[in-house]
Amino acid sequence: MTAVRVLLADDEHLIRGALAALLALEDDLVVVAEAATGPEALAMARAHRPDVAVLDLEMPGADGVSVATSIRSELPGCRTMIVTSHGLPGHLKRALAAGVRAFAPKTVSARQLAGIIRTVHAGNRYVDPELAADAIAAGDSPLTVREAEVLELAADGAPVAEIAARASLSPGTVRNYLSAAAAKLGAENRHAAVRLARERGWV
Repeated sequence: MTAVRVLLADDEHLIRGALAALLALEDDLVVVAEAATGPEALAMARAHRPDVAVLDLEMPGADGVSVATSIRSELPGCRTMIVTSHGLPGHLKRALAAGVRAFAPKTVSARQLAGIIRTVHAGNRYVDPELAADAIAAGDSPLTVREAEVLELAADGAPVAEIAARASLSPGTVRNYLSAAAAKLGAENRHAAVRLARERGWV
């Protein structure tokens, strides 16, 4: 039996190390690479070509959904899954739109995580039931995936230039996305748009 090759990406060293140690106890799983940032996760995926990439949602440089989008484009043989401690409905919808196969909270046990990795490797999906219920209750967002992503990057008050760098977009494009999102939400500015989108669980 060939072991499932796994990439672990999480900026919290302690959590990543603990997961790697626990997954090493599984006979059919092998952690072939670890990463602490979004760009590092993508580089490791390119170098090691894992079967499954387990990605933290929030990482420096690029978030898990952005990394998953790149992996899907460059390495179609690698399936991706997101683990997070901030599972908003908007995150789940973005992840599914990006082709992520599983979305789970960090509260899952190592045994559960191993099972989810096997599920993903087999070509199936897993979505945490509570997160799925919240996403359904939140209703459909009027925002595009890109608008939601840019709005989320703007949530901490970052300037347009910084958002543009983090999203790999031009400042003008970022302003257009922010304006479009605010207009769709009936918000007077981007700060109000962020607040409304978060209240409705869309980012």
